[in-house]
Amino acid sequence: MNAKANFPDSETVAAKLSNLDDQDKAWLLLVLENLAQDDALLDGISHFVNAAAEGRFLNSLKLSRAGEWLGTNAPARLQIRLMEIARSSQHPAYAAFREGVAKSGGLDKAWPKA
Repeated sequence: MNAKANFPDSETVAAKLSNLDDQDKAWLLLVLENLAQDDALLDGISHFVNAAAEGRFLNSLKLSRAGEWLGTNAPARLQIRLMEIARSSQHPAYAAFREGVAKSGGLDKAWPKA
């Protein structure tokens, strides 16, 4: 049993982003602080937006709010990768997520213009 469990897995991160209540926000903040969990976190964010894109109903407000919350709370090391996820498709789900990330101003805070 030397296999290391992947924690958090992408489904868990996506579920936390879908709900985004106070407990989920606290959990996500802990994951955002841990450098070792960045890849799993970003996979979960991609899974969350992909699931929204494949769904029958597009809740663009939910995607925008999730993007804004992530952009506001993500450390500088993740800001570019968040925007890469948001720009990875022209689907309206990605556009809504991108709108929230851009609205947060996280990228500008992480790298202010000279």
